[in-house]
Amino acid sequence: MQLFATRPDRPMTRLLLTLCLLLAAQLGPAHAQPSPQLDLPRVTLTAGMHLIQAQVATTPQQQAIGLMHRKDMPANEGMLFIFEQPSRQCFWMQNTLLPLTAAFIADDGTIVNLADMKPQTTDSHCSAKPVRFVLEMNQGWFAKRGLKAGSRLGGPVFGKRR
Repeated sequence: MQLFATRPDRPMTRLLLTLCLLLAAQLGPAHAQPSPQLDLPRVTLTAGMHLIQAQVATTPQQQAIGLMHRKDMPANEGMLFIFEQPSRQCFWMQNTLLPLTAAFIADDGTIVNLADMKPQTTDSHCSAKPVRFVLEMNQGWFAKRGLKAGSRLGGPVFGKRR
């Protein structure tokens, strides 16, 4: 007794082949790299006389992807992660190709602490206290401008509760 059709002229076999082809078309090649997020809303932040153009990640999906798969990022651009409630935020760099510095930021825009992060690692880098904001910039951006814990950033998001 044969339970499954094994010839292409059988309806079940044709259906299975069609489903496999459709699924393969949806998934794409196994080696394809996901595209980086480039279309998020943006906000302009200030760090003294310096301007930062930051993409804003507010949803869990946007935050999970972050700056993954980016091969480059302009000098004064970054990504601002905004969370609903202050909590201890921890970041890592899996699938992130660029060396970054994360600034963990209090509600008023004060940098709580900075963490340099190596590309493609799963080392955790956490805020020293609960925060709602994390700004990722190219590694060295804060240091080159003399910004450190206690420095204050400005922008329309700081000092406001959602």
